[in-house]
Amino acid sequence: MAGGINLATKYSPIVDERWYEDSQAQLALNNKYDFTGEKTVKVYSIPISVMHDYTRSGTSRYGTPEDLTRNVQTMTITKDRSFTFIIDKGDKLQSEMVSDAGQALARQLREVIVPEFDTYVFQTLATAAQNAGGYATTAITKSNAYEMFLAGQEHLGNHQVPDAGRVAFCSYKFANLMMQDPAFIKYSDKSQEMVIKGILGEIDGCKIVKVPSSRLPAGAAFILTHAEAAVGPRQLEDRFDCPLAA
Repeated sequence: MAGGINLATKYSPIVDERWYEDSQAQLALNNKYDFTGEKTVKVYSIPISVMHDYTRSGTSRYGTPEDLTRNVQTMTITKDRSFTFIIDKGDKLQSEMVSDAGQALARQLREVIVPEFDTYVFQTLATAAQNAGGYATTAITKSNAYEMFLAGQEHLGNHQVPDAGRVAFCSYKFANLMMQDPAFIKYSDKSQEMVIKGILGEIDGCKIVKVPSSRLPAGAAFILTHAEAAVGPRQLEDRFDCPLAA
């Protein structure tokens, strides 16, 4: 037998997991509508009646009667995604049991599905804002970051979006520029505390959520929306396990 120094090698059963971000887009979605078993859901919205000058004589004192109509909004699920992988039973047994199906599924959810879902939601919100004219192309700097945020707040207010429930998803770059903006620094004692701690929790009653730039649409510094503005149903969240013979 050959001599020499023979050192042992050991594999740890503890997996070195990657860092990840939980879903943040859920803060912008409501679950009021049930899509279970359906691809498309139609939702009624009821318009209002116009005001008239009251007439103290005649048969139409309140104005000419008109039927109250019903508008219909159609919401259709647009994504149909899937994934698959194999964990061989022999491989699992002979690799310190690190190839666990439950852990692998959780890893797929947090590292692939959640980022893809959030990216799609933010892109959809940004596209809707552009189509409605609710966007600006001004370059964000540390001199105008707070001003641009307030302009977004003003836009929502002018469209009667409630103050309570608003949420802004912003890039870390925008958050950094905001905390360097002299106008924001002078905003209040609370903003001074935010700058010292390096956090942005709530500004002007709006929740601020910092998002990795990879999940925001290209060129988007922040997306200002309301928690009741959109729905994001998820269906067929199934897992099929096929046990392998030893």
